Amino acid sequence: MKQKPAKMEQVKDVMNQLAALGSEQTLKTFRNHGGKEPMYGVKIGDMKPILKKYKNNHALALELYKTGNSDAMYLAGLMSVPSLFTPEALEDWVERASWHMISEYTVAWNAAESNHGFEMARKWIESDKELIADAGWSTFGCLMALTPDEEIDKEEVDQLLDWVEKEIHEAPNRVRYVMNGFVIAVGSYYKPLAEKALAVGNRIGKVKVNVGDTACKVPYAPDYIQKIWDQGRLGAKRKEVRC
Repeated sequence: MKQKPAKMEQVKDVMNQLAALGSEQTLKTFRNHGGKEPMYGVKIGDMKPILKKYKNNHALALELYKTGNSDAMYLAGLMSVPSLFTPEALEDWVERASWHMISEYTVAWNAAESNHGFEMARKWIESDKELIADAGWSTFGCLMALTPDEEIDKEEVDQLLDWVEKEIHEAPNRVRYVMNGFVIAVGSYYKPLAEKALAVGNRIGKVKVNVGDTACKVPYAPDYIQKIWDQGRLGAKRKEVRC
């Protein structure tokens, strides 16, 4: 599916709308979470009218992401068409990610829903750069939620769980958060190793992450996984992870 290059007036239109939607309170909230300037401070829900107008405009999404504006980058991740991403474009996105909201969500969601999810995740988790490794582990977690069990390499996931158990407490701050999320994802979505994920979660224990000046808490993996099981939702795959 080919898309025409984005028109600059479209980029300006979206940026003007985002600027008008920004608020000092939301800007403060994002800063407390570690958000990086430039950004207007736009609530995700307030982006919906723009998204409705331009949804699935991949060319425009790429241009918005290039602006480096946090709000525009997040919106770009919802507007994009994951199947149109090349490895090179995903690499560009992860390199440009300015903070964890972009790396863990915008980049990881699109990588996982693209045709190159496992390829990018494997590469990124090896990175010495926190936000790139962060995106890699988050992508792997998303892939557990999206990919049919029979298409997942059990040996690879088994080794990744071992990696997390051994390294999580010494990993960079946000990498600890998404490693913990990966254990939860395996325990929730991947039946063949769900029991091992629960066991790993118990051995890891509580994971400490600096979440900034916020009330956010790091999920305790065993409790979260057990809750999924008790609700009868183990292995219930998702059609998409972007939201």
